[in-house]
Amino acid sequence: MALTTRRRALTTLGAALAGSVALPATYARASERKHGPRPLWRAHAHNDYEHPRPLFDALDHRFGSVEADIYLVGDQLLVAHDPVELDPARTLESLYLEPLAARVKANRGSVYRGYRTPLQLLIDIKTEGSSTYLELDRHLRRYRHLFTTYADGRVHPGPVTAVISGDRAARTPMEAQSVRRAFYDGRLADLGSAAPASFIPLISDNWTLNFTWLGDGLFPDAEREKLRGIIAAAHARRQKVRFWATPDLAGPARDALWGELLAADVDYFNTDDLAGLEAFLDAHERR
Repeated sequence: MALTTRRRALTTLGAALAGSVALPATYARASERKHGPRPLWRAHAHNDYEHPRPLFDALDHRFGSVEADIYLVGDQLLVAHDPVELDPARTLESLYLEPLAARVKANRGSVYRGYRTPLQLLIDIKTEGSSTYLELDRHLRRYRHLFTTYADGRVHPGPVTAVISGDRAARTPMEAQSVRRAFYDGRLADLGSAAPASFIPLISDNWTLNFTWLGDGLFPDAEREKLRGIIAAAHARRQKVRFWATPDLAGPARDALWGELLAADVDYFNTDDLAGLEAFLDAHERR
């Protein structure tokens, strides 16, 4: 999923949680042991694997969602953006599944200590969807206690929720399963369809194919109404919303667009700039 800007050098910001009362050091340390820093559940790390420390950089910035692109090579799931970047050492298992399992064990059942909301792992399939998903399903079953599961007509939450994006052919084998450890990333065309949130919990689409505004000047009233209508319709069906290809270069335009997304109650902000989004949400998020 290409962004409108290319990745720039990532910077580290010393963002701190705002508070009007300074807590005693002993209380703060005790609280930190029970609950870690407040996660930013709306923050989505686009192409997370391109950061210096895949997964860990996003977790250090308290992100609630990370994205990994996968290619099926033999029986291995390799993580890369383009085929020329494939490296046998960079597998979904080594970069994401094993580290997440270790972290959940260390944190007594959650990715973020003291917070039971699942981390979203968005897996973007780059090879043929059906065969790649079937191999992915075999991988996920090795970590059955890690993932949110659909079984017996119900969703059973786990520490991590895997959502499958990319090649649309993955949908067929997923719909045939009575037990799934993954869910399907829908598009705006799926909004209002018969597929329930237990199958499509997320609606994602390309911002530039649906809106003309990129943060400069005023947001057209008709487009603001359209955005809020999309999000309201999804939320009425208990689905979440994410747009990719939003402006990602730091500056007033990005801040303006992020502000409109926040006001419309979008569920995920898509970015390569981990520190930038962390600072924005710390300054503006009210929940």
